Amino acid sequence: MQRKMGIDYGDKRIGIALTDALCIISSPYEVYQNKGIDDAISHIASLVKEYNVCEIAMGLPVNMDGTEGERAILHREIGEKIAIQTGVKVFYIDERLTSAEAEEILISSGVRREKRKELIDKISAQIILQTHIESKRGL
Repeated sequence: MQRKMGIDYGDKRIGIALTDALCIISSPYEVYQNKGIDDAISHIASLVKEYNVCEIAMGLPVNMDGTEGERAILHREIGEKIAIQTGVKVFYIDERLTSAEAEEILISSGVRREKRKELIDKISAQIILQTHIESKRGL
């Protein structure tokens, strides 16, 4: 069975989420410490192979006015490199406010401030992936 992957790419940390085998529910997978673009892409490619990933939803940092700035361009370039290395199509999901939404989820779950920093990136990746899943189902 194939899975889908969500990525919240950051300069320091990369949040990664995966779906269940039926591609219905996204779950946080890990926070990977970013040691550089080539290393990050290599790590993502190994996960794509290990989990038989068929699609990747990558967060796109769009400005609040809806325009794409330098960060969005960089994310598209990284997404292109991931697609080339893995052979898997990368979809870009507007990630505006996903970190705030992830923080709110963690606060309402009673997660302490120190622990939230460790978790926020993979929760953001989960939100990005779930948004992608639901958009494909027309929800």
